[in-house]
Amino acid sequence: MAHPEQDIILETRKLVKEFSGFVAVQDVSIKVRRGEIHALIGPNGAGKTTFFNLLTKFLAPTRGGIFYNGLDITYDSPAQTARRGLVRSFQISAVFPHMSVLENVRVALQRPLGTAFHFWAPEASLAPLHARAEALLEAVGLAEYRDAHTADLSYGRKRALELATTLALDPELMLLDEPTQGMGHEDVSRVTDLIKKVSANRTVLMVEHNMSVVSSIADTISVLQHGTVIAEGPYAEVSQNPQVIEAYMGSSSATLQGAH
Repeated sequence: MAHPEQDIILETRKLVKEFSGFVAVQDVSIKVRRGEIHALIGPNGAGKTTFFNLLTKFLAPTRGGIFYNGLDITYDSPAQTARRGLVRSFQISAVFPHMSVLENVRVALQRPLGTAFHFWAPEASLAPLHARAEALLEAVGLAEYRDAHTADLSYGRKRALELATTLALDPELMLLDEPTQGMGHEDVSRVTDLIKKVSANRTVLMVEHNMSVVSSIADTISVLQHGTVIAEGPYAEVSQNPQVIEAYMGSSSATLQGAH
């Protein structure tokens, strides 16, 4: 189904990444539609992380192009990409463990102002950021933990805090890298609900292994295998694709039918 081009926020065109002759990403062309949750799935070694690293400029492509809001950003720096509104979360913990939960969000709010590390600034000068920081904590269900040390939070709540610090940058497109990895069922449910909630006014592209998460919140799913897109569409369609079923059943990953 074709979508009007103005609805496409992110597009890759025949993106290729080779490492000394090994092709990790091969001619990947995807279109992420504005306002959707788009999931990227595939067996281990399918090229998902390499693809994310290309999008956020931690790797340069061998060939192909990346377009964001119609602009060619293929050779932007990571900082330029983030300033455009394309922000990645969950790959590496983006929080300071020995600061309070509120302080973490406040530091994230300061980043666009260029004052994130002005630790000598008087406390009163940071007061205008408090209301926004507390609103973000409320949004991710951490209001009651505002004064807690981040190191004392459960794993799932640390992930919720990372989501709050990402939201503090006011991204137009959030890239979520394995947001529920390593979580118990309760935390998975909490973070899944959060992603659905925060996606209301923005676009989300996520790499995720948990098929029950993908089936419950993704509008569109792209399936990678050996660095190539082998299927794309809604979960009901993709989960019935024989090539996708074979890719999953033939790997160490879980099957597509409601797996954790």
